[in-house]
Amino acid sequence: MNENKKEYKLNYGGKEVVIETGRLAKQADGAVLVSCNGTQVLVAVCSARELKDGQDFFPLLVEYQEKFYGAGKFLGGFMKRENRPSTAEILTCRIIDRGLRPMFPSDYMFDTVVTCSVLSYNPAGDPEVLAGLGASAAIAISDIPFSASLGTCKVARIDGKLLVNPNLEEWAKSDLEIAITASSEAILMVEGEAHIVPEKDVLAAINFGHEQIKSFCVVVDKMQKEIGKKKRVYVSAASNTILSEKIKSTFTTNARAALGISDKMQRQDAVRALNKAAADAIKADPSAFGLKDDKGASKEAYKGIDELLYNMMRNDILVEGKRIAGRKLDEVRKIETEVGVLAAPHGSSLFTRGETQVMATVTVGGSLGDQMQDRITGLTYNKFYLHYNFPGFSVGEAKGSRGAGRRELGHGNLAERALKAVMPSQETFSYTTRIVCEVLESNGSSSMGSVCSGSLALMDAGIPITSPVAGIAMGLITDGANYKILTDILGDEDHLGDLDFKVAGTKDGVTAIQMDIKITGLTPQIIEDAINQAYKGRMHILGEMEKTMKEPRAEFKPGVPTIMTVMIPTDKIGALIGPGGKNIKKLQEEYKVTIEITEEGMVKVLGSDKEVLKACVTAVDLQINGPEIGSIFEARVDSIKEYGAFVEFAGISGLVHVSELSDDRVQNVGDYLTEGQMIKVKVMEIDKMGRIKLSAKAVESVKKKS
Repeated sequence: MNENKKEYKLNYGGKEVVIETGRLAKQADGAVLVSCNGTQVLVAVCSARELKDGQDFFPLLVEYQEKFYGAGKFLGGFMKRENRPSTAEILTCRIIDRGLRPMFPSDYMFDTVVTCSVLSYNPAGDPEVLAGLGASAAIAISDIPFSASLGTCKVARIDGKLLVNPNLEEWAKSDLEIAITASSEAILMVEGEAHIVPEKDVLAAINFGHEQIKSFCVVVDKMQKEIGKKKRVYVSAASNTILSEKIKSTFTTNARAALGISDKMQRQDAVRALNKAAADAIKADPSAFGLKDDKGASKEAYKGIDELLYNMMRNDILVEGKRIAGRKLDEVRKIETEVGVLAAPHGSSLFTRGETQVMATVTVGGSLGDQMQDRITGLTYNKFYLHYNFPGFSVGEAKGSRGAGRRELGHGNLAERALKAVMPSQETFSYTTRIVCEVLESNGSSSMGSVCSGSLALMDAGIPITSPVAGIAMGLITDGANYKILTDILGDEDHLGDLDFKVAGTKDGVTAIQMDIKITGLTPQIIEDAINQAYKGRMHILGEMEKTMKEPRAEFKPGVPTIMTVMIPTDKIGALIGPGGKNIKKLQEEYKVTIEITEEGMVKVLGSDKEVLKACVTAVDLQINGPEIGSIFEARVDSIKEYGAFVEFAGISGLVHVSELSDDRVQNVGDYLTEGQMIKVKVMEIDKMGRIKLSAKAVESVKKKS
């Protein structure tokens, strides 16, 4: 028995959650083991005690890793050890990070790492939720400065009833999944998806989750009071008020002119000129700016100008209701849309909103395109997925590509969730679908631009989505007492504002939602106002998109792979495949198609020629159910015997007896037929043994070779 071990328990959404500390990872600044129904997550946090020279941002890193041994499993693939985080793990890291980040002091710039390790897994306990809970508890009992206790939960709605943190299998029955991080007083982070759920119901789910979180915050407060370390004293970079005032008095006029420029690149050029002018002024007289020398003049100038623009823009919005370049608070920038912009892809579109432009392409095909995902929860194959690319040139940067980073994965996941809700079911649309969104220009919410362009590309490809989807990003400026909500925010408004709130959906409801904030929380009223204003913006964008395309094309474009399906009894799957796959390989080679068979007995035939597909589906049906008596087929002569000829059609073999070959009296079958010759035959009889008797003369008498 470990004397240092301490446990705290609570009923959280109907499940017992145990937070243990004092036994594991004792050299970390704070560490807890969070357990629920057999799932156990170790969370450890460490923060550096020395500040890096010149550090001017908060370097927080959240790591989340699923240990496969925790589920009694081996990793798939060649590498059999946990290595780089998967996309799903990175997305979990982002969710935890976004809830924690606003709660650290604004002047805290010390390297901080939160490590979440899933050591044991049971489907009745959600490791992602436990990791979020553990991160809050570990920081709370450490000496790392932090504003308030936090809690995390996921909200589902099953049969109209809201639930917190349901079991894994229950999610399939839910029409929404909303992850929430909050303190007792305010909400900090929201992310989730819904199956076209009205705004009021999404708000109800968010508020319901917040109420559950409050009970966890009480436990964390108790832990901090009983076993928490005294918060460390740290030295932050002292604020240079002389520099701030000098830059304000000297450069306000030029800063005001810069904020009045509509074009992003021209505005950035004006701001760069401001930075250079300020740096030159500092170099000429450092003491006038409260500096000992001109070392780091460019960096100090950037900080001073950024602060000036920050305060100026926020004051313009809060006091005068005026945005950059004079746009109204609820005004959406000009929208232009096109479809079919690329020749070869199965579907393509171009969506431009102001200075944000996204090109989307759609690829459809069979199961070879499925995206495999190997997690401790099990092996899954996704038949719909979206990839998002953000090259440097989209923001005018000379930067090469190094693969998808955490930001790209997060933005792509949000757009994928937004569009997933309107995809047809596999029963009616048995294809695999991939969307790729290429950001060609960015100034404000390229992820929501990806939703819009992806929706248009799906319709251009002829995929029968249930409804078009659009997305919009909202911003917030608040001084604590007053607030203004901004529709369709710019990149600068995101950088200088307090909120990035993204909502995507159809005309009937929400399909995806994400909220990132930079302050210590939002009240329910602000969230309600933001989501209602977002609805108006979304309706406007959907209206603009409809000017180009209202509904999906009736058919795929020529040359796009088409799937035709037929159901067969599951006990006949082996017969269709044949020994060693011989039969199915023969069908694929003969018709030049791809054939896939599901465990349920659905046979999918994939090809580009519809007539060939029909013929192949007919052949499959014939092989399983046999031909109907009286039906006529084109058959190939396989072998010639004294008593007749064996022929094959649609993979089925039958005998044409010598008496059924011709109206003539046939003495030698070889005088009438040659192996490989094609003749028409009629099904005359199928005996009890399944043998098929055919007649050629019942269709057309075979003539003797000359």
